[in-house]
Amino acid sequence: MTINLNAVNLNQLTWLVILRIVIGWHFLYEGLVKVFNPSWTSYGYLMDSQGFLSSFFQSLALNQGVIGVVDLINQWGLVLVGLGLVLGIFTRLSTLAGMTLLAFYYFAHPPFPGLEYSLPSEGDYFLVSKVAIEFVAMGILIVFPTGRIIGLDRIVFRNKHL
Repeated sequence: MTINLNAVNLNQLTWLVILRIVIGWHFLYEGLVKVFNPSWTSYGYLMDSQGFLSSFFQSLALNQGVIGVVDLINQWGLVLVGLGLVLGIFTRLSTLAGMTLLAFYYFAHPPFPGLEYSLPSEGDYFLVSKVAIEFVAMGILIVFPTGRIIGLDRIVFRNKHL
């Protein structure tokens, strides 16, 4: 299904672009903080995982070769997703990659009743977390690829239809 972005009014488009840029900035900032901190690792976060996938996430942390790859993917994945959304370039790919990262974060630390984490978490409320809300917001960005109107996708995909 394709959406005709020409049918979206200016107010709707404005808020969709703001949503894309704000989420992009969040991803970019989170990635850069990790990239520029040489001691950052996802080890503690993965070891603190609970829920039905905790053994998977903990096994990633315990494998010395794998944790380096996980850290690299996490750091640069966040940066690239953030840049893609802020600049409106490859927005569909950036949004899908961002949603994938968010799904991993959600299932590593699900806000399920009875689970308690050693790391403090704010914004986790019975099944719904900030991560889940950002995931849903990115789902809206998949349906409304604003980069094709306001973003570098307009240049990259100039002769292609949505």
